[in-house]
Amino acid sequence: MSTHSLDPELGDAVAAPGSTVLAGFPSVSVLEEDRQRVSTDRSGFVPETLPDGVVAARSVEDVVDTLRLASLHRIPVVPRGAGTGLAAASSSRAGELVLDVSGMNRILRIDPEEQLAVVEPGVLNADLNAAAAEYGLFYAPDPASTAICSIGGNIATNAGGMRCAKYGVTRESVLALRVILADGRELRTGRETIKGVSGYDLNALMIGSEGTLGVVVEATLRLRPQPVHTATVAAFFPDVTAAARAASAVVAARIQPSVMELMDGPTLEAVDMAMGTDYRAKGGAFLLVQTDGYGAFLEQDVVMDVVSPLGSCEKAVDDEHAAALMTARREAIPSLEKLGRVSIGDIGVPRGRLAEVVSGLEDISARTGVRIFTIAHASDGNLHPMIVMDPEDSVTTGPAKVALGEMFHLAKRLGGTLTGEHGIGLLKRDWLEEEVGAVPLEVMNTIRTALDPLGILNPGKGL
Repeated sequence: MSTHSLDPELGDAVAAPGSTVLAGFPSVSVLEEDRQRVSTDRSGFVPETLPDGVVAARSVEDVVDTLRLASLHRIPVVPRGAGTGLAAASSSRAGELVLDVSGMNRILRIDPEEQLAVVEPGVLNADLNAAAAEYGLFYAPDPASTAICSIGGNIATNAGGMRCAKYGVTRESVLALRVILADGRELRTGRETIKGVSGYDLNALMIGSEGTLGVVVEATLRLRPQPVHTATVAAFFPDVTAAARAASAVVAARIQPSVMELMDGPTLEAVDMAMGTDYRAKGGAFLLVQTDGYGAFLEQDVVMDVVSPLGSCEKAVDDEHAAALMTARREAIPSLEKLGRVSIGDIGVPRGRLAEVVSGLEDISARTGVRIFTIAHASDGNLHPMIVMDPEDSVTTGPAKVALGEMFHLAKRLGGTLTGEHGIGLLKRDWLEEEVGAVPLEVMNTIRTALDPLGILNPGKGL
């Protein structure tokens, strides 16, 4: 049997494609097209090699058996859901085995009285919301990729999205988890009650761990009543700095929008090209604000009062108009992907400093020569500066890497963070210690080693 070594830190050799070791795994494929399909995500990162194989898990037993065998043979495992991640956390390479849980996609239970759902990790965010809607409920975390992203991936990255302005990120909507550890043991965290403080919060520990501590095979999620009213404001401004000031003014007015999304002029142009719309003709930047609940229209009036002095704004005339505006925002990334390879930044800053950070991003683009398009969850200060490159360019070297580093340092100077909701993955490891410090990083590594002493779960990612 031919073997090769993945990483000197692992020490042991791992199985090559087609080896008798891999043949013992459940539902394993070593076909090149299958390995190619699971080799990367939507981060813009392109691995130099393909993983050795992919296990298409269909059950908890498949996950348990895979991890037990991987531990026995010391084969690194890369957990994977829908593959929509934006930090290369689910990318894989030679010497690694991909554990694809996207086929575990059943909604196991919806309890309308307790307002919760129990799901497998491969359930798509949008499918859960469609099922919950039948009971007058919804699942709050709302990534722009809701139609194609999976709950397991949302949990792995602690994803946010547009509605996190009011309802919080994934962590606030996960009540309990069923997790398979690196050696195949089962860990249950959390509970089905809203409150519960018995012991350490292992539930929160797993959320955002990027598949480095265990593999989620079941999640109990909090659902919420659908709002009785939703009101929408569309505002256009001369430039993105003015739009950022307007967003900060809405925050300062002390109302809590359910959605407040910003797009700069170049992004509007890309959306117009892809969708045949004319948003860029209306201004150099766009701010979409939604309020919901019984006071939705009262809050909408406050938004209009605050924003009108800074730009032109209008109320959505009906649900179809509001839906079209939301679609424009959701189509921002797919529209940019038509222009080249996209690497999406994920910095966060204090909400009052939005104007400074968008101005700084324009300066970074000018100095590095890198094309940067900016969208933002403006109500919580989370920006997605998106680098668009030629297909042959790399995101891990050259001007793109320089621009990513400067984005982080800009956010840090303004009191912000390297990543608000996409995670560290492979792309942001270089700057993690600079943000969190040596002692916290040491504690994180200690926890990781305690749960995965062989270091087989998603090696090289997150820390």
